[in-house]
Amino acid sequence: MNIPRIVITSGEPAGIGPDIVATIAQYNWPVELIVIADPELLKARAKNLQLPLELLPFNSDELAKPTMAGQIKIIPCYLRAPCIAGQLTTVNAGYVQQMLSLATSLALQKTSAALVTAPVHKGIMNDAGIVFSGHTDFFAQAAGHNYATLMLFTTPFTQQVLRVALTTVHIPLAQVATTITKTRLQHSVTLLHSSLQRYFNIHQAKIAVCGLNPHAGESGYLGQEELEIIIPSLDELRLTGLQLIGPLAADTIFTPKILSKVDAILAMYHDQALPVIKTISFGQAVNVSLGLPFIRTSVDHGTALDIAGSKNADASSLQHAITLAHSMILANQRHRGTN
Repeated sequence: MNIPRIVITSGEPAGIGPDIVATIAQYNWPVELIVIADPELLKARAKNLQLPLELLPFNSDELAKPTMAGQIKIIPCYLRAPCIAGQLTTVNAGYVQQMLSLATSLALQKTSAALVTAPVHKGIMNDAGIVFSGHTDFFAQAAGHNYATLMLFTTPFTQQVLRVALTTVHIPLAQVATTITKTRLQHSVTLLHSSLQRYFNIHQAKIAVCGLNPHAGESGYLGQEELEIIIPSLDELRLTGLQLIGPLAADTIFTPKILSKVDAILAMYHDQALPVIKTISFGQAVNVSLGLPFIRTSVDHGTALDIAGSKNADASSLQHAITLAHSMILANQRHRGTN
């Protein structure tokens, strides 16, 4: 049996990343989990949480084996300075950067079938002089290409399954309108559609698209972007056979009537979608990067410095991110086998 390998980056060392990694290591997994982290940091957090944890050396020449409860494979990456839970320091920003670079290399070399990331702290990275806007951009740049990526949030393990992608991500609101071009929008729709086929086994996907302005522009009275960019772009894509609804007003697109008809929603900007996702399923959602040359999933939360090192961190989102990554690996294998 081919056992997939999934690499986990343990995130900002002062945050809850090491805590939730120690927590998910308490379960049996049908994949081989490999964490990149400082071994002493993980041991200290596990001890603090009163969790048994055996760190096993990783050898890529050995056959992958399922992960047993209480154990996890590790690739050591060493802190630059001692870490105190909840206390950020720019000195360890280089540690986080090295961790992500190692993970990228393993993914590009096909040593791992997927990457799963614990949260990092963008502010402390940039304070240290490391330009960092997020994992997805980092992985795209580290892979050596300017990949046109798409952020997708999904709740595959809740009663109401949502899949919401973002046309624009971490940019000021004042820049959103000028960033949404015909090229960008059409790429986002087609990438979302092909990813639903490849990774989620949805072959005739129906996608609802948000408008940018209130009431989707109200026929031009509340903005021209729908008339000039969004509607013409969607009309052209419909001619290729894509099943698209919209543009729809963001204040009604998430209602049960619409959600029951579609497989995914494409929002225009970050805060048009994330408040809905996190209200419905915070801690149960998974962040997926579409368009990278490898599978990457992540938690739906931040570093939670205020509870780092305590027993209050919830590892559910990391558990779901690993489970979804495994599901995407299997779906991708089936997709390749039928094409």
